[in-house]
Amino acid sequence: MTTRWRVGGLALVLALGPAAAIAAETPPAAAAFPPAFEDIDDVPMPDPDLWQRIRKGFAMEPLDSPLVTENEGWYTSRPEYIARFVDRGSLYLHYIVEQVEKRNMPMEIALLPVIESAFNPKAYSRAKASGIWQFIPSTGKNYGLSQDWWKDNRRDIVAATDAALNYLQRLHGMFNSWELALAAYNAGEGNVARAIAYNQKKGLPTDFLGISPRLRPETRNYVPKLIAVKNIVLSPAAYGIDLESVPDEPYFTAVQAPKKIDVKVAARLAGMSEDQFVALNPAHNKAVASGTGMLIVPVDKADDFRTNLENYNQPFVSWTEYQARRGESLDAIAKKYHSTSAQLKVANGEIKLDKKGHLRAAGPVMVPMKKDPIVAVKVAQASAIHPQETRVAAPVQETAAARVYTVRSGDTLYNIAQRHRTTVDALLGLNRLAAGAIIQPGLKLHLP
Repeated sequence: MTTRWRVGGLALVLALGPAAAIAAETPPAAAAFPPAFEDIDDVPMPDPDLWQRIRKGFAMEPLDSPLVTENEGWYTSRPEYIARFVDRGSLYLHYIVEQVEKRNMPMEIALLPVIESAFNPKAYSRAKASGIWQFIPSTGKNYGLSQDWWKDNRRDIVAATDAALNYLQRLHGMFNSWELALAAYNAGEGNVARAIAYNQKKGLPTDFLGISPRLRPETRNYVPKLIAVKNIVLSPAAYGIDLESVPDEPYFTAVQAPKKIDVKVAARLAGMSEDQFVALNPAHNKAVASGTGMLIVPVDKADDFRTNLENYNQPFVSWTEYQARRGESLDAIAKKYHSTSAQLKVANGEIKLDKKGHLRAAGPVMVPMKKDPIVAVKVAQASAIHPQETRVAAPVQETAAARVYTVRSGDTLYNIAQRHRTTVDALLGLNRLAAGAIIQPGLKLHLP
């Protein structure tokens, strides 16, 4: 909460909270003093900027290396590259800054994704490193980042940030130097430890610059590159860079959602484009977001997303798994499910095919669920909601001629019967199901 008054010509800003501060503005001597306690709420105040907070948290020493100057030149000659990583990073940077602060780490660490991935959550290296923090598969698993058919948590912004900071703190504990910890993050602790041991035997310095000749070129350049970015952020005008402002406020939050939901449906209910939704939930490999049931959305869309999820009366999932055989044609699978191979490729994220379009290995393939005509009409009506709209349309009213219900994840015969004012026995009889029958998502049930 911020309260502002003008007292005898002295503008006071009284900010109540942990970051309380008082700012004063003295008017020119010739100006007449206004009445005491004149309300000046209409005077514009500068918005807090995240870059200011980042600058205050810088703690690493300058690095005396020509590689710093070289990297400063590389970045400043590419202002469009800087603009691109600032644009991407604006989604994640506030969260990362808060986590770095909580751990009392130097704020330079918050800029490390610039070096690793330019804040591209889908970045993938030749070494099979993935995500904004570029974890290789083994290190990711060592730090709790699971990777399976559905999801790669190395791309999860929250989980990967936590894992990266854990790893960096462990490396700092090993080497007692943030420069050496960063070098080990890039090259592995074994390589850095061996370089230190070699220099110790030779009586040479064992700091980062001292062991640099023993490191591969990429690692020699790694810390200077981060310091170069830090220097540009510290004083962008000195480098001729116009650094776009980033608000010092949370951009996203987590919302409880179904454990499985189509990415397209989730994006629509959140009032976002699919690309915007994927940028905040990049870990999901398929057309269906599957996992813990928590999804990330912008703070200003969270309440609408919760409301829309509660009001949505259609199946959350329209894709299912097909167990494909090795050598099976993707075109044949697509035709069988009234789809196209292009749609299947998009839905599955990555399918390994030979030159003839046949699967290189057996395994699950995402395919569309088959829909009956009535359900197809309902889905079409629901999909008419525009991405930019926040609220979903009112639930489709069922009529006597359209009493068909599609089973959703988590449904039971009992709760379906309760919801539609009937009995389990009536549902069993009408749908020719045996007592104790297990219903699966996507099953069409006729209602009395």
